[in-house]
Amino acid sequence: MSEEQIQNDVPAMALLQRKFHAEMVDVHTKAKNEVGYNATRFIQMVSEIGGVATAERLIDATGVSDGFTTLWEAGRLDISVEAVVLRPEFAPLFDAKRLRVARERLVEYKYVFPQETA
Repeated sequence: MSEEQIQNDVPAMALLQRKFHAEMVDVHTKAKNEVGYNATRFIQMVSEIGGVATAERLIDATGVSDGFTTLWEAGRLDISVEAVVLRPEFAPLFDAKRLRVARERLVEYKYVFPQETA
């Protein structure tokens, strides 16, 4: 299914939003278990407004979040909101501006994208 078809298919978008939400919960778990970072405010936002809205809010912020900085310091930007947003399966959930901002932040912090390691 193409990105445009997904965006026009309400049930497919709802399923994708649920998958993204679950991935945001998983990001919190990984940060806590693998980095020792308990992102309390992040998981609270995910619980209150959902994964997609949380990602949009964080990406729309003028700077990087404390969580992003903590993950960068730990060498784990792969589990940042920005990296998850850019995964091909989740990109249809976000507009071009947010995708660009997410990519620019990761590039600025010298993130090596998965396809660049192959």
